[in-house]
Amino acid sequence: MFASRNKGMLFEKRAEDFLRRRGLQLVRRNFHCRFGEIDLIMRDGATLCFVEVKYRRSRAFGGAAWSLPPGKQRRIVAAAALYLQTLRGAEPATRFDALLIQRQADGSETFDWIRNAFDAGSF
Repeated sequence: MFASRNKGMLFEKRAEDFLRRRGLQLVRRNFHCRFGEIDLIMRDGATLCFVEVKYRRSRAFGGAAWSLPPGKQRRIVAAAALYLQTLRGAEPATRFDALLIQRQADGSETFDWIRNAFDAGSF
């Protein structure tokens, strides 16, 4: 578990760096609540983005994109709603993104940033 958590933190940091280079600003890392965890909360202009980071070493079993089933999406939406309750003032525009990091056959990695990967209205 410890090694797995360290690996998760490493890829979350790489995802954060990737998104920062594209102009997003970090608000919070690893928001934990009773519904689960949100990997990254970032600001893209006036929009608050809840980002799920997924890494896969291979495309077996569908690769990184298949690791966001509806149940996981519901937990992220519920956690985001709880986070939004902690904010003071007007509720910002929100978006649910996924950043998929996929290892390639040659050992390199690709980053696939999916904006609006899902929305809260579908649950």
